Amino acid sequence: MGKKKVEHVVFDGMRKIKKKVNINQYNTQTKMKIMGQTDKQSVQQHPFPPLYNKDSKVLILGSFPSVKSREMKFFYGHPQNRFWKVIARIFDQENPTSIEEKKKLILDNNLALWDVIAECEISGSSDASIKNAKANDLSEIIKNSKIQKIIVNGKTAERLYIKYIEPVTGIKAVVLPSTSPANAAWSLERLVDVWKSEIKN
Repeated sequence: MGKKKVEHVVFDGMRKIKKKVNINQYNTQTKMKIMGQTDKQSVQQHPFPPLYNKDSKVLILGSFPSVKSREMKFFYGHPQNRFWKVIARIFDQENPTSIEEKKKLILDNNLALWDVIAECEISGSSDASIKNAKANDLSEIIKNSKIQKIIVNGKTAERLYIKYIEPVTGIKAVVLPSTSPANAAWSLERLVDVWKSEIKN
């Protein structure tokens, strides 16, 4: 994974200054503080509904919404998450900016969006901190659409799906590399190639 540098406030004597630091040199707790996250666990409920219609054929599942997504009350709200860029490129469309444009991009191309977890204890946006999770019920989506394939966005979503949902649905999901900015080893171009091969297959 490449080095990720962020602007961090530090003190030089009595002066407060800002400098770029490589967060990978710090432990997990310090990283979270630098990135403006908290290590305090809190119970969070999924704050918005699934996105699908009767023509949806491919269901894409994340793990649980990030802090930004929970604030926006819509999927993949962090500006550095590459999900919307990937989907737009797959269908040769402009990157959507508004929620309405994002909804149109998903539904016009027979996709559906939801997350594995309905409620959990979580620190900030850290998937690794998820505890005491309760899974979403996919039965209504599957019953009221034409879902033929389920894709999970990243290894954490895969692990949670296998633990909580696959035993109920009996449907195996296809895991694709995460579009999260934390997955820096994957370039946008590589993500588009792999995601396109599954979504359009």
